[in-house]
Amino acid sequence: MLTINDLSYSVDGRPLLVGASARIPTGHKVGLVGRNGSGKTTLFRLIRGELVLEGGSISLPSRARIGGVAQEVPSSSTSLLDTVLEADVERASLMSEAETATDAHRIAEIQARLADIDAWSAEGRASTILKGLGFTAEEMLMPCSDFSGGWRMRVALAGVLFAQPDLLLLDEPTNYLDLEGALWLEAYLAKYPHTVIVISHDRGLLNRAVGAILHLEDKKLTLYTGGYDTFAKTRAEQRAVLAAESKKQDVRRAHLQSFVDRFKAKASKARQAQSRVKMLEKMTPITAPAEAAKHVFTFPAPEELSPPIINMEGVSVGYGDTIILRRLGLRIDQDDRIALLGRNGEGKSTLSKLLAGKLEPRGGSYTQSNKLRVGYFAQHQVDELFLDETPVQHLRRIRPNEGEPRLRARLAGFGLMADQAETVVGRLSGGQKARLSLLLATIEAPHMLILDEPTNHLDIESREALVEALTAYSGAVILVSHDMHLLSLVADRLWLVKDGAVEPYLEDLDAYRALLLGEGSEKPKAEKPAKPKATREQVSALKSELRKCEQRVAKLEEMREKLAKKLADPQLYEDGRKGDLDVWNRKYAEVMDAVDRAEALWMKAVEAVENAGK
Repeated sequence: MLTINDLSYSVDGRPLLVGASARIPTGHKVGLVGRNGSGKTTLFRLIRGELVLEGGSISLPSRARIGGVAQEVPSSSTSLLDTVLEADVERASLMSEAETATDAHRIAEIQARLADIDAWSAEGRASTILKGLGFTAEEMLMPCSDFSGGWRMRVALAGVLFAQPDLLLLDEPTNYLDLEGALWLEAYLAKYPHTVIVISHDRGLLNRAVGAILHLEDKKLTLYTGGYDTFAKTRAEQRAVLAAESKKQDVRRAHLQSFVDRFKAKASKARQAQSRVKMLEKMTPITAPAEAAKHVFTFPAPEELSPPIINMEGVSVGYGDTIILRRLGLRIDQDDRIALLGRNGEGKSTLSKLLAGKLEPRGGSYTQSNKLRVGYFAQHQVDELFLDETPVQHLRRIRPNEGEPRLRARLAGFGLMADQAETVVGRLSGGQKARLSLLLATIEAPHMLILDEPTNHLDIESREALVEALTAYSGAVILVSHDMHLLSLVADRLWLVKDGAVEPYLEDLDAYRALLLGEGSEKPKAEKPAKPKATREQVSALKSELRKCEQRVAKLEEMREKLAKKLADPQLYEDGRKGDLDVWNRKYAEVMDAVDRAEALWMKAVEAVENAGK
């Protein structure tokens, strides 16, 4: 069991933890959550003993091994497989000693211990982990120096998973993984034989891979049973109760203070007034929970273009003499929300670059709207920001004729307020850099926005804000992400990039997840003949009808609210106005009937659009 007792720690005089306590039973899988800057990574360093406690204690069973991912695997000539095998220090040490030991008794001890830790199956286990994280059998035998920093981070993760420490501490482990690797890691962690604490903003992982949430808030730790959705619901209920209690106390306090103010000077009421003063002094303040900072993204709206905005027939694309994708026949309209699925290396980024105009099409027919503007956000763009410049300076370079207030308003629209606007990029957090990159990608009001892993540095609240912004955005969205929650809320079409081709994926994300985890089959087990798929024109017409239904419902709801306010007017119920009351009641009944009919039509339109996509 991990026991954190009355822990206190400060950074640069700012308290991060004050009297924090928690107990995590052995074998539990726990997600550590809290606002950015609240001290989650610092808590990990305290548990590992890298920082000295200012107060309190942290205790673990004796000889318990603590493991976490190194900042980066060195660029060495050692193969990936051997690098992972060396991560199990005890096994590596015993294997080395077995080669030189001469004492029969010691040789027997070594062999017995090697058998106990299942050393002989180590290579198979290491290969399985590397494969799950996206490496091929050929790549496992290549030296680490052949891979980029992001891929070496995967090797570091593979190493710590292979070593199987008693307490596994993972800090944002999915940031360097694609969707397939993230889903594999979820399943692996759920079955991990020892204790796991993971810092993550990946809602899917926090719902499926852990059984408890450790919340760091207001310098305290609180352990909640269940995944993230259960935690969020419980927290919302607690906040509502606390806010209500605080409001009640404010009313009670105001009532007591009013009595004191009125009667403290009256001799006949002096004793009662003094009694109420004492009641006020003894009243323990109930503070309403502070509202979380509003996380926003404000994408500028592009003008509407005639469909399709991109159309291709028989197009190929690649690098140099190497063709990656062949015979592409794809169409994109401005109201499309498309998620690109496919294992790493199949060509998702290649397709994104083709659509962004960063790669030229080869052969076939590739047409796009003359006025088409494309916004492109990729992970590496965060690293291409000018570290010694402020966000305002970044905007001023591409908008030299805009005034300072307008530039700052643009930054505020992406959650970068006055302080961040004047802070050099090198000192901004990863999430703030991502916000700036998203602003730069959308500043021209693109008709199509291509997002490659946009959530890597965003916290959960920011991810929810991104979902809202993309939902409201009136351009096409092409999305590559390991965040299943984001994909499920934003994408209404799935394209599978596989074996040099791009085809619609006709099942849903749950089916794709099952397929990747080996629980499903690539071909749907349909016993009935497949019905003809709706044409693009039919789907477009159905979507148009759905929007009209939504607008009709919204307008009727607005009318209903106005009538409800009218009926709430006390003057309407005065004597002599029964005729007016009957008129307004009749109008209200008519509108309610219209709302019911409009909602029925809206539900029918929703069902039609969903069926058309199947």
